[in-house]
Amino acid sequence: MAEKLHPNVVRVQEALRAHAVTGEVVVLDEAAPTAATAAAQLGCEVGAIANSLIFDADGAPLLVLTSGAHRVNTDLIARLVGAAKVRRATPEFVREHTGQPIGGVAPVGHPAPVRTLVDTWLSKHDVVWAAAGHPHTVFPTSYDELLRITGGTAADVE
Repeated sequence: MAEKLHPNVVRVQEALRAHAVTGEVVVLDEAAPTAATAAAQLGCEVGAIANSLIFDADGAPLLVLTSGAHRVNTDLIARLVGAAKVRRATPEFVREHTGQPIGGVAPVGHPAPVRTLVDTWLSKHDVVWAAAGHPHTVFPTSYDELLRITGGTAADVE
């Protein structure tokens, strides 16, 4: 029920509807701050979890949706986006640019669009799970849908 959902999750649901996403938000019994914990609760491969990682790219936010099976190579990402320096964002930076906490950052529902890279590895999975604005929520989607709803760029990020 929407009235019981965290306001971040409601914003994400509204953004998903605006993009004609048919997958519904799922509320997990426990928080899923990592790909491994999300995969365990969902009964899927870790690689089918789309980690939403916010980076500080020369002071601008950069969202990298990476397979839970990968680590992001920040030097590679810096070259891809033309940044001098890309580093993991602080929790404050993440919340400022997404309105969402680390561990629950969705690909959509932010106060303003965030430049996004989508890990090509996610294309190996028919169903990809992404966070929905809170560490207890996720939604099913696909690689192509993630590219479409974020306006993201396909990239090898590892």
